Amino acid sequence: MIAELGLAVLWMAAALAVLQLFAGVVALRPGGAAMTGLVRPLAVMQGALVAVSFASLITLFLETDLSVKLVAENSHSMKPVIFKLAGTWGNHEGSMLLWITIMAVSGGIVALVEKRLREDTLIATLAGQAFVSLGFYAFLLLSSNPFERLPEPAPEGAGLNPLLQDIGLAFHPPTLYVGYVGLSVAFSFAIGALVTRDVGPAFARAMRPWVLGAWIFLTVGITAGSYWAYYTLGWGGWWFWDPVENASLMPWLAATALLHSASVLASRNALRAWTVMLGVIAFSMSMIGTFLVRSGILTSVHAFAVDPERGSFILALLAIYIGGALALFGLRASTVTEGERFSLFSREASLVFNNVMLCGTLGIVLLGTLYPLLTEAFGTKVSVGPPYFNPVSAIFVLPMMAVMCVGPLLRWRKDKPGRITATVAIPALLFALVLLAVVVFAPAIRVLPMLGIAIGAGLAVGSWLPLRGRNLRRTPLSVYGMVVAHFGIGVALLGAASESAFSTERLAAMNVGDTQTVGPITIKLLNIEPVAGPNWTALEATVSAAYKDGAPVTLHPQARTFSSPPGERTESALHTRWNGQLYAVLGNEGEDGRWQMRFWWKPFVPLLWLGGLLVALGGVLSLIGRVAHDVKRLRAEGKIAWRKTRMEQVK
Repeated sequence: MIAELGLAVLWMAAALAVLQLFAGVVALRPGGAAMTGLVRPLAVMQGALVAVSFASLITLFLETDLSVKLVAENSHSMKPVIFKLAGTWGNHEGSMLLWITIMAVSGGIVALVEKRLREDTLIATLAGQAFVSLGFYAFLLLSSNPFERLPEPAPEGAGLNPLLQDIGLAFHPPTLYVGYVGLSVAFSFAIGALVTRDVGPAFARAMRPWVLGAWIFLTVGITAGSYWAYYTLGWGGWWFWDPVENASLMPWLAATALLHSASVLASRNALRAWTVMLGVIAFSMSMIGTFLVRSGILTSVHAFAVDPERGSFILALLAIYIGGALALFGLRASTVTEGERFSLFSREASLVFNNVMLCGTLGIVLLGTLYPLLTEAFGTKVSVGPPYFNPVSAIFVLPMMAVMCVGPLLRWRKDKPGRITATVAIPALLFALVLLAVVVFAPAIRVLPMLGIAIGAGLAVGSWLPLRGRNLRRTPLSVYGMVVAHFGIGVALLGAASESAFSTERLAAMNVGDTQTVGPITIKLLNIEPVAGPNWTALEATVSAAYKDGAPVTLHPQARTFSSPPGERTESALHTRWNGQLYAVLGNEGEDGRWQMRFWWKPFVPLLWLGGLLVALGGVLSLIGRVAHDVKRLRAEGKIAWRKTRMEQVK
């Protein structure tokens, strides 16, 4: 009954999406005002129904209902509850239902709370959201039914991919989906504004919280995904430029540019065309990422599907949505006025420069991701990895980070270089000193890590300069958010550059009792014994690690074996210090009885993920500040409107 309920309400939600689109289109036509009142309730009801459908799927997984095909293929009765829950979205059909759930619920929230837009623009936005949703409803119901029953219940489930049986899976995909769907809401706002020719500050203020929220979740998702891959896959790296990793990075780059453009439009009525086009591009990148993950053209631990027909369906949706949006932009381009002008030396100009750098980086990543796929289609296999991505993207990223130190210090519209020269000298001097110190004391490191360390240090300090001379109690929370986010970028850059510059590795064959050194760490293999978990068995090494002459700590790297489905997974052991992290991996036993062990000492690498969390925290502070400001503004406008009404009544 639960599966039938979930499928029935999903069909009902799809029907409501059709009605919502129809009502919105009619309401925007002359004489269609009678349909206006239907659009908001339909959006809310649609969100509620899809939420019931997804709750039904969660229930089926928690109960391990093996009569449902999806549960039988992706769960197991002996799995821990957290992985049963994660199994709900750890597959193609469940993840797509999660996607449409977040999209429908987001549309319902927009319908309930949005008060800043003109009524016709809001109706057009909700109609656009319904149009986008319909494609995903069709995708689910026609080719990816998550509630399909088996002719006979399976005796036992196949289980979840061992690589995905990690606590990180419970948080990584949902955060990315919220980010992707937040960009779909921004896309709908852009379409609505274009349809009604209402591209202005009110549109940007309505869209900005959704962009900022999507950006926060993408930041958390990418940071968590990077750390998950780092400690789970056992290769010691935190970013491999895998196409599916890039699929999450590209929307983040576009969302970062969109966030800054929307802020300028909301505050200064400039960058109108930039904001609309970036809204389209950001959603395009999330659709391209969806296509890469689900089309079957990639082989990756991150990929969900190997069905080309599903990939063709998503490619068709991409062509319809993005092609239609670009065509609409072309038709309405003449109505999107330039907005307020500004000089080349102003805060707006610095934001435009960084947006160009972000778009350049996005182009580099997109080209490097798609080029191997295109050449393989013509019979030639090529590999594009760090030797391409690192230096080419640095051409755009490093200048952008230098401008991040200067841009927030500039005034809007127009400024003079002399006003900020003394202030900018602080991060510039620090950059020079750090660069000199690295050249003198570590001349062997490569140029890019060297520049990364220097610029990261300069940005980490320079990000706090916008608070200089301010009354800190009266400073808006959004300003603190900007400062913390920029500081997080500097911290993350320091961590990444330090790891690249100073990381050391040791691959050793060890008997119990042997010692090895890696960097400043002395390691001793104490024991290897079998252990058992809830749904796995493992060989576990006990390793003693001492930093220089300090007290030893004990680590327990494992080599786990899963039975349902059969598979193996490395469980690395980490020891984190203030100045770095020890990474230990247990390999196989050799023919001579010695154990293959792999160790890394990674100086300051935790700063990478700390920086990512600081960036997300900065976004949260900005979101709270922006929402509080908008609520206060709406209340003030409501009071003014009420007073005007009272005065008219008195007259």
